[in-house]
Amino acid sequence: MDSVNHLAILPIIIPMAAIIINLLVGDSRAERTIAINVVFGILNLGVAALLFVTVALGAAEAVWLYPLGDWPVPFGIVLVADRLSATLVLTTAILALASLIYASARWHNRGTHFYPLLNAIIMGVNGAFLTGDLFNLFVFFELLLAASYGLALFGGGRNRVRAAMHYIVINLVASSLFLLGVALIYGTVGTLNMADIARAAPLIVESDRGLFEAGCAVLGIAFLIKAGSWPLHFWLPNTYSSAAPPVSALFSIMTKVGFYSILRLWTLVFASEGGEVTFAQHTLLVLGVATVAFGSIGALSCKALDRLASYLIIVSAGTLLLAVGYNVPSVTAGAILYAVVATLAAGAIFLLKDVLDQILPAESQILAVSLELYGDEEEEVDEDEEVSPAIPAATTLVSICFAIAALMMAGLPPLSGFIAKFAMIEGAFASEGAPTMATWWFTAALMLSGLLVLIAMVRNGINIFWASLPAGTLVQLRPLEIGPIVGLLAVCVLLSVAAGPAMGFLIETANVLHAPLTYTNAVLPGAGS
Repeated sequence: MDSVNHLAILPIIIPMAAIIINLLVGDSRAERTIAINVVFGILNLGVAALLFVTVALGAAEAVWLYPLGDWPVPFGIVLVADRLSATLVLTTAILALASLIYASARWHNRGTHFYPLLNAIIMGVNGAFLTGDLFNLFVFFELLLAASYGLALFGGGRNRVRAAMHYIVINLVASSLFLLGVALIYGTVGTLNMADIARAAPLIVESDRGLFEAGCAVLGIAFLIKAGSWPLHFWLPNTYSSAAPPVSALFSIMTKVGFYSILRLWTLVFASEGGEVTFAQHTLLVLGVATVAFGSIGALSCKALDRLASYLIIVSAGTLLLAVGYNVPSVTAGAILYAVVATLAAGAIFLLKDVLDQILPAESQILAVSLELYGDEEEEVDEDEEVSPAIPAATTLVSICFAIAALMMAGLPPLSGFIAKFAMIEGAFASEGAPTMATWWFTAALMLSGLLVLIAMVRNGINIFWASLPAGTLVQLRPLEIGPIVGLLAVCVLLSVAAGPAMGFLIETANVLHAPLTYTNAVLPGAGS
């Protein structure tokens, strides 16, 4: 038990140690600095995997606590590791290692302090997933946002600076709302420990109920901004598409922090013993449908792959909001799987865009290439010339990676994106005797978004591999760049192969998540008695 408790803080301690060592070493461009950070990335992944395995081998309702300073809960700060947080911490570690290795090829030397900022984001994200109280959730939010401001500006350039300044202003507003919501909640219940808030919420006197719910609504707006929900998403496409590719890939996990916060707080605080959520449930469903619709249409309008990936993140944000609003354990289980695969696949697309930029003509030349291919003048064809030249192995590898990412984001069989969406739809129909209007809206949003995303990805694939790639092009790939892309997509494929055990694990996770007394009694023994 002691070792497990200490495991809960290691995903925070390791990136913090990496920050300190990077600042002491100084030169972020030296080979030794690269080696040090890769070692820390592997160590972080190992600890996250160990935490995940340890939690997974325990009972589904097991919750591991780490009270900092050994102060009693709820008076002291406590870290809480359960199956949900361990899953997302492991996802963060995989994505962070891929981004770190990719950046080590050439992006890390475009500016200063790349590695300390990257490790600060890892520390903030892991802390947000593991913290057990709202104020420290705010602290970890601010840590990851402060680091993200620096990385959004990393590399310079007019477009990058403009998008980053917009991003900074919006998130400063969101942080102010976050702090205001926390203050209102503390003023009504007298605590910020999430388990203690869940215990105290039903006991609030009726005269304070409105103030408490107003605080939760303000807090919810802050979470929705950070999750990229419509109509609060407008900072996301420009910021993600303008940032350096390894930075954009790492940013893919940041919207999931907002999703996690909404899922954790709403199921914990506003769920009755029967698991029914009433506060803001219909609002989340409406926002989910609107976000999916906007993201899908935005993806359909994109010709640049990095901007398309940004809209795909908005689509995933809407899908996850729909799942939270639907509030059924089987739907939540599919949503958690979808959050993992969508994050990894979106990160792979951002990295793949940079690889394609190195081997293909500039996007500004696509129109000229298209006119040349489809113009009025007919080219003379040499009958002796080979019509279908052999495709080089490197080009084949890149095209396979693109196809897997497209199938994953569109949710087509047999990959895990389809399994996650199918689990959500099946759970929605199985949850009630007869499908309701919400069920049909939920299903239509998932299916139509998949169709539009597929069309957008296929069109971009045609532009890239048919219209832009000159025949016989010899593609040179750096192992440090193609390796992380293959690794991220391999994890998604592995989840497809192991779909049965993965969904069984996640269904148990969701069932516990929708039984809030399990979490409350684990953090505060006797709270539910």
